Amino acid sequence: MGFQENGNGEMGLSGIPLGAKNKYKRMNSEFPETDDNDVDDVITQQQQHERRDSTRKYVIACAIFASLNNVLLGYDVGVMSGAVIFIKEDLNITEVQVEILVGILSIISLFGSLGGGRTSDIIGRKWTMALAAVVFQSGGLTMTLAPSYTVLMIGRFLAGIGIGFGVMISPIYIAEISPNVARGSLTTFPEIFINVGILLGYVSNYAFSGLPAHISWRIMLAVGVLPSLFIGFALFVIPESPRWLVMQNRIDEARLVLAKTNDNDKEVEERLAEIQHAAGIANSEKYEDKPVWRELLFPPPALRRMLITGLGIQCFQQISGIDATVYYSPEILEAAGIKDKSKLLGDTVAVGITKTVFILVAIILIDKLGRRPLLLISTIGMTVCLFSIGATLALFGQGPFVIALAILFVCGNVAFFSVGLGPVCWVITSEIFPLRVRAQASALGAVANRVCSGLVAMSFLSVCRAITVAGTFFLFSAISALAIVFVYMLVPETKGKSLEQIELMFQNEHGIQVSETELGDVEQLVQNKTDSMN
Repeated sequence: MGFQENGNGEMGLSGIPLGAKNKYKRMNSEFPETDDNDVDDVITQQQQHERRDSTRKYVIACAIFASLNNVLLGYDVGVMSGAVIFIKEDLNITEVQVEILVGILSIISLFGSLGGGRTSDIIGRKWTMALAAVVFQSGGLTMTLAPSYTVLMIGRFLAGIGIGFGVMISPIYIAEISPNVARGSLTTFPEIFINVGILLGYVSNYAFSGLPAHISWRIMLAVGVLPSLFIGFALFVIPESPRWLVMQNRIDEARLVLAKTNDNDKEVEERLAEIQHAAGIANSEKYEDKPVWRELLFPPPALRRMLITGLGIQCFQQISGIDATVYYSPEILEAAGIKDKSKLLGDTVAVGITKTVFILVAIILIDKLGRRPLLLISTIGMTVCLFSIGATLALFGQGPFVIALAILFVCGNVAFFSVGLGPVCWVITSEIFPLRVRAQASALGAVANRVCSGLVAMSFLSVCRAITVAGTFFLFSAISALAIVFVYMLVPETKGKSLEQIELMFQNEHGIQVSETELGDVEQLVQNKTDSMN
């Protein structure tokens, strides 16, 4: 039994005191009195906890909506692996035309990525994502209704442009709105949605494989348009990037966005001061006469190291053969001995499920274990699995045992990819570049990624004919081994650091690693700017 007493002594009905600041007394002496200060502390903690939960949910929602375009890329990769079987039968196209059809999207998407960097600097990150969805929808509908191979390629061209816009801008946007402690896991969301799209593509293949050839592939491609419809709703939910707003001198709007994505006011002002400082350098007079493209073509030493790291990790993500494994998984399993089309497409669903499930490991560990450890684990595991696929196909011929081993090692390869090289590649690229060149430098990274993906996808069948499927996977394993060396030598750890602190790491003249003293200097500068603003 107890009662409440208001701090000003007012009493309510039935003798129960009223008021905002209450203290609770118990008749039982085991429960000590709680004074007003303790109650204030409890209320403050509750408010902080509520704000933290609200902020976390809001940032997660923004990351999800910003990643929807990546479903389109994943779905295309997954669905095309099965759709080409029916397209080839329906339109009577050659194997070379199949290779071009599959691989051209990655090549065309590089133009979208190149244009996306500049576009996002002009109209903003948010509206660039909207533009990506519109362009992809037009391409998807064109492919669905295509009466010939030529019209199909026109739709493929439009879809590639839209995908190029989307895959470039999503990681940048998420990195720019995310708090430091969660930036790694949130920036993996685009890769998650790529995996979800791949899985949906595989399921679509299996679900519609029983229809007549001239109908099945059209329905498979038509389903891929649906995710882009949700982008329109997303535009009413997600804000513009605060860093882009600062670059446009819209400081008050940037502060409002930061207040929604950071859970305390002090951190809001610190982040805003850091961004303003970085933007101030980016817009200073010494850079006014030097366009971004010229700075990227003739980079200073720090930016050169950033470009080598960012473009290198993007290239290794693709030339280690992941898109070939996903696009042509039916052909790989057919080489192991599976002949039935439905069984081929059904087994590829297992590849999609594995790729999607293991991305969750990256989400959990990327902000705890760090970027470098995940990359090293991933590339080592991929190297072993790729070599094992080659050895299985080279040594054992065909049969149930070979089929089981092939499925195991293909699933192992995509699992290790999803744990590290898949998501962390995009995280690193979105983190390391300075604000002034971030969008366009990241666009170059996306271009490198798409070019390598297209080259691998367009040449896989030809290379397999030249050196066998087993020999091709031995080649991929050698490239993956080189990726291990690249990560160990050139990729820094960025966990827990602000985007502005990461920039300082690369500006250190004596190497990639930066001292705590230098980072402390940056923090002191930010604190001084915050104090002066107050």
